[in-house]
Amino acid sequence: MTKEYIAKKILSALFVLLCVIVLNFFLFRLMPGDAVSTIIDPNFSQEAKEHLRHLYALDKTLPEQFLVYIKSMVTFDFGMSFLSQKPVWEEIHSRLLNTLFLSCSVMICSAITGIILGIKAAYSRGGKTEKFVLRSAALTSAFPSFFVELLFLMFFAYGLGFFPLRGTTSIPEPVGAFNICIDYIWHMALPVISLSLLSFGSWALYVRNLTIKTTQEDFVFAARARGLSEKAISHHIFRTILPTIITIILMSLPGLVSGAVITETIFSLRGLGTFLLESVTAQDYPSAQASFFLLALITITSNMLADIFICVADPRIKAEN
Repeated sequence: MTKEYIAKKILSALFVLLCVIVLNFFLFRLMPGDAVSTIIDPNFSQEAKEHLRHLYALDKTLPEQFLVYIKSMVTFDFGMSFLSQKPVWEEIHSRLLNTLFLSCSVMICSAITGIILGIKAAYSRGGKTEKFVLRSAALTSAFPSFFVELLFLMFFAYGLGFFPLRGTTSIPEPVGAFNICIDYIWHMALPVISLSLLSFGSWALYVRNLTIKTTQEDFVFAARARGLSEKAISHHIFRTILPTIITIILMSLPGLVSGAVITETIFSLRGLGTFLLESVTAQDYPSAQASFFLLALITITSNMLADIFICVADPRIKAEN
């Protein structure tokens, strides 16, 4: 039954990905404007125009362009960027580290801090920890992320000079691998800190509510009736809520990647977020299509892994589906 359930989820994910690929192709061609004018200057010779049309498959019919597009998505050969005249995958590869470092660091810091505070708040009802969690969650949700990030940038970078104003490396670049690594972390510290402070409150509030709900389950009362220690009971409670927490982590990954657009723009980071924004603004079809495809792939894969994990962790899911 487990194998059938997993196979069903994989087939469903592939179907959704296929729909996204098809919509991704026609969406940009329905947008106003002309992609040809982006790369072909009117002053070009006729031979140069024809060469560029052939290079980007613009001389083919729409069905033929669609077949070329499908092949490029499947093989991850996204073609040439209209804007930079470089291979799209080369552009994505050069920016991928910054986005992954930012997203993963924020996820780890905010999730660990939020989980610890959320569990402590659940076991200290009415105490200082619970009040801190409730107030921090309300405070962080009251301000938009770009406003807080701009304040951090103005105060800690421009005002106090604790962090760099922009970019991921100093100019001139430090000498030596260790110095380059330290310099990179120094540049990425402020974006990570600002996003983590904005995110940990919601994590803590969610884990607190989940823990409180679990403590009211029958198995907790039965464990106390059998004389188990509170430490052992807390261990069982954490094991019970852990699958849900991991599921939420997997499902929140796409949001972190897509939400990097604002953070990367404010802190002038060369990442996938700014690449997506520049591609859409410049009507760079190959780059924009590749960015949306990768974002959809991350989203669908994360949701599929979340379904499979919760299925393995909780066998009751198989019977309900």
